[in-house]
Amino acid sequence: MEKPACSASKKESGDLKWWQLSLIGVGCIIGTGFFLASGIAIKKAGLATLLAFLVAAFSTYIVFNTLAKMTANDPQKGSFCAYAKNAYGHWAGFSCGWVYWLSEILIMGSQLTALSIFSKFWFPNLPLWVFASGYAILGLAVLLIGTKGFERLENVFALMKIGAIVMFIIIALLAVFGVLKDNPSINIPNTIDDFFGAGLFGLWGALIYAFYAFGGIEIMGLMAINLKEKKEAAKSGTVMLIVLTAIYILSVGLAIILTSRDAFNQKESPFVTALADYNLDFFPHVFNAALIIAGFSTMIASMFAVTNLLVTLAEDGDAPSLFAKKNKGKLKVSLPSLGLTILGLIASILAAFLMPGKVYEYITTAAGLMLLYNWFFILLSSRKLLELTAGDKMKQLLSMVFIVLAISGTIIEKSSRPSFFISLLFVGLIGLVLLKMKSVWKQKEENVS
Repeated sequence: MEKPACSASKKESGDLKWWQLSLIGVGCIIGTGFFLASGIAIKKAGLATLLAFLVAAFSTYIVFNTLAKMTANDPQKGSFCAYAKNAYGHWAGFSCGWVYWLSEILIMGSQLTALSIFSKFWFPNLPLWVFASGYAILGLAVLLIGTKGFERLENVFALMKIGAIVMFIIIALLAVFGVLKDNPSINIPNTIDDFFGAGLFGLWGALIYAFYAFGGIEIMGLMAINLKEKKEAAKSGTVMLIVLTAIYILSVGLAIILTSRDAFNQKESPFVTALADYNLDFFPHVFNAALIIAGFSTMIASMFAVTNLLVTLAEDGDAPSLFAKKNKGKLKVSLPSLGLTILGLIASILAAFLMPGKVYEYITTAAGLMLLYNWFFILLSSRKLLELTAGDKMKQLLSMVFIVLAISGTIIEKSSRPSFFISLLFVGLIGLVLLKMKSVWKQKEENVS
């Protein structure tokens, strides 16, 4: 195995416990991808959506378990970017880092837009930019308090989001057993056609939304460097994914059987839709609050990840050295790196408000696809950096197949097809920058020699 080429030291350690990383993972992962977009998956696949979630959970487990093994073997501050560089060279680390940075910047803008729309539920007369600005300032305030503050806040958000889902599960079970209303309408599929909704193509198209519900494990990878015991990263991810998969499957399953597939839409949480006939006036307010908490926590997780990753990229020569400049004051972040994050955030917010809705939706969906490209590269990197058993290789291969199926599922659906090609365009632009950087690196090597 070649010598690690990154700046982080194996001796770097933290005091984060495995269960704290699990909670951070829940906080980073449960977002609007689950609370809102899962309704699109249900509309496409019916009860077969549960299969899509199981497939996504399996692939997520394999990807994170692989990342955890690489972390235990060689702790690196740059996580998956560092491992890509160690496995395939400078070009791979550069590409993974900037693909991730760009995708998260775009996702941050979409989260701010969504938060603003959710907030208008209570304050319909206030303009969207007021909410967007307010949430952006709050997010920056969280970033400025440093890693410890971020960890504590994500732990609190994780418990609140789990609490909201558990509340839905309890209310839904009461509805199913007729406690809330006599003779509840329960939709149990009687045939294979009923189970699969729009057929196998519907399941194929729903896969991407199930994968989005698990997006965020990359941030757990970046945080794993702070574990007191790096070898516990795998346990942290396993416990987190077991809990997450259980509540996902149970809540989505209950939502599906409580109402017809045609009732679900992308503008309303499927959990609000499922209980719409039970006259629970408080419930839409509770879940709107859950949507805001989910969106805000995933937004600050993205802000934390891109700001800190930019420092690592700069330290490794994959970004201007200015962004690695340490702050000598009480602030816990690199000010140049924070400044670029703010500029990227402003650009993304402006795009959200100025672009036609569909165009911006395509761009942010493309950003989500770019995250899955990095998942694929994590698996490829491990094949060079770890000694894998035949069983490990088979599980990784199956996970790769599922990731490819999820990505390709966007091509078969007319509404999401542009997102796939836009994601390739973004990757292509980074590739063009990479070609220029390769000549810069070559010139530096010649100067050194």
